[in-house]
Amino acid sequence: MARATWNGVLLAESDATVVVEGNHYFPADALKHEHFKASEHRSHCPWKGDASYYNLEVAGQVNENAAWTYPDPKAAANELKDHVAFWKGVQVEP
Repeated sequence: MARATWNGVLLAESDATVVVEGNHYFPADALKHEHFKASEHRSHCPWKGDASYYNLEVAGQVNENAAWTYPDPKAAANELKDHVAFWKGVQVEP
């Protein structure tokens, strides 16, 4: 089961992640939503589409734009719909 943690706190856990380009994308229902706050940051991938980001909040600390999702992915990345991936110090253990 894959787990994502930051500062010792569990952010997501699932045995149904999708791995793309070395990143584990967790299904939305696997997230501990209380730690996720929508960010205004956006980016674009030519084959996946437009990404939206979340700031992570744990014990009064904020990790800005440390999680991302493709709300409306392009057809080639449709498996990423309703999934979230992490970076910026978040530990993902497969």
